[in-house]
Amino acid sequence: MPKRALKTDLPDTITHQKKFAKAAGFLVLMEVLPWTFDKFIKNADYAQISFKTVGHNLNPGSWAFDNDPFGTNQFGHPYHGSYFFSAFRANGYTFWEAAPAAFVGSYIWETAAENQAPSPNDFVNTSFGGIVLGEMTYRLSNRIINNRARGFKRQVSEVLGFVVNPMNGLSRLLDGRWGRVAANPVSRDSTKISAEFDAGLRRIEGSNNGKPGWYGHAKFLYGNSYENYKEPFSNIYINTEFGKDDSSKVNIISVYGSLIGWKIGSNNHYQQVGVLSANYDYIRNRSFFYSGQSVKFNLFTNFNLSSKVKVNTSVGVGPIILAAVPDPYFYKGRNYDYGSGLSYSGTGGISFADKLFMTVNYRGGWLKTVDGNSSHSFLHTVSGELSYMFVKGLSICAEPGYFVLNGKYKLQDDVNSRYSYLRTSLRYAVVF
Repeated sequence: MPKRALKTDLPDTITHQKKFAKAAGFLVLMEVLPWTFDKFIKNADYAQISFKTVGHNLNPGSWAFDNDPFGTNQFGHPYHGSYFFSAFRANGYTFWEAAPAAFVGSYIWETAAENQAPSPNDFVNTSFGGIVLGEMTYRLSNRIINNRARGFKRQVSEVLGFVVNPMNGLSRLLDGRWGRVAANPVSRDSTKISAEFDAGLRRIEGSNNGKPGWYGHAKFLYGNSYENYKEPFSNIYINTEFGKDDSSKVNIISVYGSLIGWKIGSNNHYQQVGVLSANYDYIRNRSFFYSGQSVKFNLFTNFNLSSKVKVNTSVGVGPIILAAVPDPYFYKGRNYDYGSGLSYSGTGGISFADKLFMTVNYRGGWLKTVDGNSSHSFLHTVSGELSYMFVKGLSICAEPGYFVLNGKYKLQDDVNSRYSYLRTSLRYAVVF
């Protein structure tokens, strides 16, 4: 029996008609559902709102930084904001058109869904962080789903896409696109994802009593820095780490998304582009925690020294919009301060015959406290990686690293925190 021809005029996973009413309905839903859970299931005090609390919060003079737990402020709020952003992104709006929804959703939540004073840190984390996480999950969700697929495999991809970005999955379900055969857009077909999955042991000085513990590491590279760089988030880098630790099972979530790029030069031996990026970082282990959101200008260069030897470098610098940095002296019951400042980074790597890889990384930052004990901080991280691919797709890896945090306080003693770490792992790499 011949296969049914594909209908190319059906809506695809990435581009379809703008639907404001449905998008606004999704945003409202993401305001009401969490508030309903907080009020009636958790019976949380902050969810007991009234016209009086809303009126108070609408006063611009009521805004104040809060002292919620680190995980709530630095991950919970950005993740919530990703739903606001995706409500419009999944209903036909472009990246820049959907971005204001994260700010609107954040403002409504801060003023109308809690009886606490609206907090600037929540507003920034929910809006900016929500945009970064929202676009990342939206693109991955669409990449997972193949409109040409049928049967069980198609349903599994639809469910997985829904889990990655529920707003996109819900939109597909209500539009009747869930499971319907159609043509994939060109952008979907051409976007490749390089993935690396590590499993092994790590030792973090001061964590887990200094003993090695198991860990898992997953990296995803969506797109290419040297292609489609005019399109927001055409290139995304995701770095996650989890494992045995005394404080948290999820230790790293780091997302880089390109906003716009410029071709600087290229020939047969090298390529060079400049890229403006939006970045979200979340690090948490017993020895150290940090979370920040930044914008950075990056200069990427690839050199082909020969058919078997390749070198890549990158340097970056840009403002840190808002970051949470440890404070051992506590501030109003909070064990971290909020600051803004400057981030800078550099990376160099070399590969031999696509089998042996060596990389050196540096990341640094300067932060001035905007809410907390009067201080400024310097952060430095130096790490290296050596890996050898012994069969296609499988490598053994070792990654030593060293971290330093210098806190210069006005009224307290200065703090100099440092720790080293070592990761060893077996890595599986795949491109899909």
